[in-house]
Amino acid sequence: MPTPPAPAEGSQERRWSRDVTERSNALDLEEGVFTRAPKDIARSLKRSAEQSRRRKASSFQSAMSMLTFFENRAGRGLTPERRRALEQAKDELRRLYGRPTKGTPPA
Repeated sequence: MPTPPAPAEGSQERRWSRDVTERSNALDLEEGVFTRAPKDIARSLKRSAEQSRRRKASSFQSAMSMLTFFENRAGRGLTPERRRALEQAKDELRRLYGRPTKGTPPA
């Protein structure tokens, strides 16, 4: 069964995820946060999550959720290098919060 065509560029269906990252009710993100180096992404998300008073979960959960959301919505449009950078940002975020990194057994 063939896959349906992607929505036309600029259509409403393609903008809702950008709207979420820009106007999230949980975090106020810095402009261009996901285009930075992994450590900078993690520090920015941590800073945004800790400053937010609207989040419902812990700051770690909110920051990780936003990073995962961005990665999932970007999907096939991410280059392998960018995908690796986002995975490294997840590990850096875990490190900043004192959590075990992926593949590391809990203490």
